[in-house]
Amino acid sequence: MANYYDYIKSLHLIFVVTWFAGLFYIPRLFIYHIEASHKPSPDKEILTTQLKLMTKRLWFIITWPSAILCTIFAIWLLVIIPAWLSQPWMHVKLGFVLLLIGYHLKCHQIFKQLQRDEVKYTSRFMRIWNEIATLVLFAVVFLVILKNAFNWIYGVVGIFTLAILLMLGIRLYKRIRDKNPNA
Repeated sequence: MANYYDYIKSLHLIFVVTWFAGLFYIPRLFIYHIEASHKPSPDKEILTTQLKLMTKRLWFIITWPSAILCTIFAIWLLVIIPAWLSQPWMHVKLGFVLLLIGYHLKCHQIFKQLQRDEVKYTSRFMRIWNEIATLVLFAVVFLVILKNAFNWIYGVVGIFTLAILLMLGIRLYKRIRDKNPNA
């Protein structure tokens, strides 16, 4: 099996990328769906019908299959190199993966609610929600690349700094949109 390591790792990374692509885009579609629900008829019906179709295709054709295949290839990598399971960086990475799976499942719940036209969140909440996957991605990439050289203090400060910058970006975008609704 070790002969196939590079192929399995490549496939794992490809499906990590496509899974994250889905997780980055689905909240954007949620935002558009939420904002469309506040529009007058017939715009509301036309937009929500189209957004339901787009989210359904993204969710079931790209995001779910990518999550499943990413997980299968990750497990396969751990079978090839089980020693990783004894390393602290892998424990932390798996913690982030569990967080990402929880995020994915919550997105699925929101997806099902919006498919039923149940709008339970604001577009502002969804803009903030959208950044969770970004934070997990940054954390996992730095963790996997730096492994044992990972300096926890700098890592934690870096993640919090990134989170603060993302929140400031969201606020700035809101101000711009409030001044120019067509932005």
